[in-house]
Amino acid sequence: MNKHWIMVFIAAFFEVFWVIGLKHADDVWDWLGTGISIAISFYVMLRASRALPVGTVYAVFVGLGTVGTVLADILFFGDMFKIEKMLLILILLIGIIGLKIVTGEKVLEGEES
Repeated sequence: MNKHWIMVFIAAFFEVFWVIGLKHADDVWDWLGTGISIAISFYVMLRASRALPVGTVYAVFVGLGTVGTVLADILFFGDMFKIEKMLLILILLIGIIGLKIVTGEKVLEGEES
């Protein structure tokens, strides 16, 4: 895995924080953290999309963010654990992994992978 895919994973990690922040923020500090998470998430995702196909980057970013948000809701906020939900998340993860496997990487001029 090259640094650009790692950047997509980092962007998705911060996406989980800002999505949770949009739901649970109730003071200035929470909103500030949410805003910072949004900025970091999109900045890192946009940087990764300079070297990777933008459609695949966005699909992986959103998919991983969705998985992370659902798991965070279950683990930290008491959302109900349902086997159906976990099976659907597994299907989503299989699709994300499949997209990453079949997507070729473009090499920018003067840059090594």
